[in-house]
Amino acid sequence: MTNQFHKTLNIMAFFTALLAAGLILFYEPFLRVATANIFLNGIIIGTTLFGIGLNFIEIFKLLPEYRWARAYFQGQKNAPIPPRLLRPVALILRARPTRISTATLQNMLDMILLRFEDSRESIRYITNTLIFLGLLGTFWGLILTVGGFADLIGNLNFDDSAVLTVMQQGLSKPLSGMATAFTSSLMGLAGSLIIGFLGLQVQLAQNAIFNELEDYLSAHTTPVVPDVAHANKY
Repeated sequence: MTNQFHKTLNIMAFFTALLAAGLILFYEPFLRVATANIFLNGIIIGTTLFGIGLNFIEIFKLLPEYRWARAYFQGQKNAPIPPRLLRPVALILRARPTRISTATLQNMLDMILLRFEDSRESIRYITNTLIFLGLLGTFWGLILTVGGFADLIGNLNFDDSAVLTVMQQGLSKPLSGMATAFTSSLMGLAGSLIIGFLGLQVQLAQNAIFNELEDYLSAHTTPVVPDVAHANKY
C-alpha cells in the first residue's frame, strides 16, 4: 500500500518538475502572456500555485492513513489512530472484532467515501475558480475590445488627412482587450487542467486506501443469512 502512495507522490512531483522546466524553457513567451494583464493573470497564477501546494498537502495528509491501514492489515493492535479520514473507522475497529456484519461494513465504507469527498472539496473549488477567472478575463477583454472600437470609430474624422495615424494610435486599447481575453482564458484553462490532474492523483491515492480496506473488511464480514425455517412459518 505504501508503494502506491510513493508512486502517486512521484507522479505528482515529476509532473510539477516538468511544468517548472517548461516555464523556465519558455520563460519569455510565458512572461509576455502573463503581462498582457498582470492583475488578472497574476491572480490566476497565484491561485494555481496555491492549488498545487494544496494538492501536495492533501497527499501528505494521507501518509498516516496509509500507515494505519498497513499496520491494521498486519494485525498490529497498538497502531496509532489515524488523525483524520479513517479515524472513525479505526475507532470502531480498535477492539479488532474477528467478524463484522454487512451493515457495519456498508456504514463504514459510506463514512470513508463521504470523508474522502469532503477532503477534495477545496481542490474542486480551486479548479472551478480557475475556470471562472478565465471566463471573467474573456468577458472583461471583450468589453474592453468592443468599448475601444466604439471609442475609436466615434472619434474618427475621415475629413482629416491624419485619420490613419489616429486610427493606428486608437487601436491599442481594443488590441489590449483582445490580449486580455485570450491570455486570461488560456491561463485559466491551463491552471484548471494542472490542478485537476494533481487532484486526480490525490483521488487515486485515496481510492487505493479505500479499495484495499474494502477488500480486507469484506473478507472478515459475516453475511446475514435469513432463518429459512422461521421464514417458512409465514
